[in-house]
Amino acid sequence: MNRVKALLKEKFGYDSFRTGQAEIIEKILNHENVLGIMPTGGGKSVCYQLPALVLDGLTLVISPLISLMKDQVDSLNEMGIPAAFINSSLSNPEIQQRIRLAVDGKIKLLYVAPERLESASFRQLLQYVPIELLAVDEAHCISQWGHDFRPSYLKLADTIEELQQKPTIIALTATATVHVADDILRLLQIPTNNQINTGFARENLTFQVVKDAKENYLLEYLKLNKGQAGIIYASTRKEVERLHHLLKDQGIAVAAYHGGMSEQDRSKNQEDFLFDRVRVMVATNAFGMGINKSNVRFVIHAQIPGNLESYYQEAGRAGRDGLPSEAILFYAPKDLQVQKYFVDQSEGNEDYKKNEYNKLREMDQYAHTQMCLQRYILRYFGEDSHDCGRCSNCMDSREVIDVTTEAQKVLSCVKRMGERFGKGLVAKVLTGSKDQKITQWQFDRLSTYGLMRDWSQKEVTQLIDYLTAEGYFTLTEGQFPLLTISPAGINVLLGKEKVTRKQNAVKTLQVDDELFEELRSLRTQLAQEQNLPPYIIFSDKTLQEFAEKQPQTTLEMLQIKGVGQNKLDKYGEAFLAILQK
Repeated sequence: MNRVKALLKEKFGYDSFRTGQAEIIEKILNHENVLGIMPTGGGKSVCYQLPALVLDGLTLVISPLISLMKDQVDSLNEMGIPAAFINSSLSNPEIQQRIRLAVDGKIKLLYVAPERLESASFRQLLQYVPIELLAVDEAHCISQWGHDFRPSYLKLADTIEELQQKPTIIALTATATVHVADDILRLLQIPTNNQINTGFARENLTFQVVKDAKENYLLEYLKLNKGQAGIIYASTRKEVERLHHLLKDQGIAVAAYHGGMSEQDRSKNQEDFLFDRVRVMVATNAFGMGINKSNVRFVIHAQIPGNLESYYQEAGRAGRDGLPSEAILFYAPKDLQVQKYFVDQSEGNEDYKKNEYNKLREMDQYAHTQMCLQRYILRYFGEDSHDCGRCSNCMDSREVIDVTTEAQKVLSCVKRMGERFGKGLVAKVLTGSKDQKITQWQFDRLSTYGLMRDWSQKEVTQLIDYLTAEGYFTLTEGQFPLLTISPAGINVLLGKEKVTRKQNAVKTLQVDDELFEELRSLRTQLAQEQNLPPYIIFSDKTLQEFAEKQPQTTLEMLQIKGVGQNKLDKYGEAFLAILQK
């Protein structure tokens, strides 16, 4: 270990190990198989790159992406660590030459794709190279319950079993639920007590969910974070192209990346981003795995991804250098349909699809919870934690109100409908809709029919989403989930548990009268200067919301109804000056 410590300083420039690294390396040096679960940017690669330098034989690294291999090998060679990769981008003579280097002991690390191990000729060549360590990067790909399952990874376990040599195995991932971790241990024959989990929390990341004025928010955010590097993810190529053009038209230095582009264009754009020639990358999730750009300050998901594992892995590309960074999710119900379509079109069996729908539901609930966002994510990965104190939910200072009565109405309605329907129909019954299905099922005869007539269907649906995210409902599996009442929900029905929620509506505003009057007199002054009726500048309702929510930045102002980009540019500063004071 002393030799390893000296190399850590000499080659990587670090004085000390990060959490979990020393423990994993010690196990490798003792020839024990090990699984390391560490957050993105937590220093996973060092766990096999350092031992590779002190072990006599070769370290074979199984890695899923060509761009990832090149990136890693370039940085290793730059540090004076002899490494090479073999993949489909090379010609046959180039492959032979690299294998010769491995046979002659001229390289310490060889990166290959999992498919390469399926080739009999490659396995034969491996007999001439003593392999001491086998590193399986992005190990969640090995489990069919992982968010990025790859059949070639599943065959890996059998292939390793067939190898004549028996190297020590290290598996590494940033996103493994308890289920996935158990799968990796079983498939790669790693002892249970050799799982080293350093925790999933990223103390430097601030999580946020944005539901309104998303496009305006994006443009204003990029204006305020001018000069900062960031990634914007979208689910479809079409949306990547649309956002790319939108930002380009605004004069933002932006590039695009998706599977429909030529390899040449993708490489050029990726390089432009890595070398800071462009600041913002708009991409599908094809971009970013293993991108070691450390100064990414923000990751924005313009559309909801399919599961929390993908989300956390992609969001984790912000702030790899440990400096404060932001992960922002834009939420729109219609984007869920895109993800449902992807699941429908996937090649998995029914169990696989059912599992994917469940994951999508967890992702949807993340957008509706009022719990600390980081805590919600960590709970999904089976980790207990405290509130982060910095996400949009922790910073939400809206008044907490008791909604037990409203919750009981919803729960009671679900019960009376036999727990056999989804949230859409429940909302219709509660608001007294005349929908044909309701008369057909005779739900208009229920005592809960029209019980929440003064609410809109959208408001009731949002309440149901909130109650689900907080665990008062459980949803059946599959594509069209039905609401069933959880034990916590039963306690609410029986009056044993209260339900609270942060104030959503502006109906009962406690407006600061003095502030409201000051905002009104500014509006009057601006209206006189421009010879306009005052309401054209901002309505009373908008001013009321200003007075209640007291936004402190232009981004917060955009979240208030009645504030568009145009009005923000014209009047935002003047109103902000009063609100900040």
